Amino acid sequence: MSIHALQTLRCPLDGESLHREAACWRCQNGHSFDIAREGYVNLLPVQHKRSRDPGDSKEMVLARRQFLNAGYYQAIADAVAKAVLRDVESGSLCCLDAGSGEGYYLRELARQAPPDIELFLGGLDISKWAVQAAAKQDSTPAWWVASNANIPVQSNSVDRVLCLFGFPVYAEFARVLRPDGVLLMADPGPNHLRQLREVLYPSLRPVSGEMPVCPPGFAELSIESLQHEIVVEGAVAIQQLLGMTPHFFRASADGRKQATALTRLPLTLDVVIRRLRRND
Repeated sequence: MSIHALQTLRCPLDGESLHREAACWRCQNGHSFDIAREGYVNLLPVQHKRSRDPGDSKEMVLARRQFLNAGYYQAIADAVAKAVLRDVESGSLCCLDAGSGEGYYLRELARQAPPDIELFLGGLDISKWAVQAAAKQDSTPAWWVASNANIPVQSNSVDRVLCLFGFPVYAEFARVLRPDGVLLMADPGPNHLRQLREVLYPSLRPVSGEMPVCPPGFAELSIESLQHEIVVEGAVAIQQLLGMTPHFFRASADGRKQATALTRLPLTLDVVIRRLRRND
């Protein structure tokens, strides 16, 4: 198995191809983007930002990195890697994680890929803190600060796009995927983190039983449900879980107080994994 950085980049300002020149990436119109000390590239122009520091905060990224690296979501990572590699036995595979966070799922994919597959990996996130954390943990994939609304990757250039607990922009996903490329999505099921939500909220909203609609430009390949039970041990790990999810900030003061007092939390992981094929 060999792992490489995905390098089919395009300029976020004019859509032209980017080419590496020493410590920067440059397009034919002269737009230049420096490679940071950690190895990532910021491809989110200031005029495309909606705030000064978009995406997850430095504190949220740290909490997520610590919690995920402790292995609590290993079952999800295994299911994602299996879905990405389905029907691929050898050759090369170009994979983009659109909303990669601190890189946990790409690192797990690289670890689990069989030796006959050559992987070209790239991850983008709108949070510079997440991208910095990803690059520091594994410098082999390409990491970019960027938005799903304007993916800095050339059209028809990747085999897989991952959107894991993220914000899908289907038109962009379809653009960057090759014909018959696969979009893999993971979203919370109705019972995901239910025990935590029961502590945080006075009541839980009813869950719709409707199946998700297949977006334009794609055909449904499969829908699978992963349900797995874990136990989060210790106040520190529970604090990390709280810090990495939006639930803690949405909860009432009483709910947050009860959650922060926990030292042990049995927890249900409930995730829906969908595979969608790009249709021309």
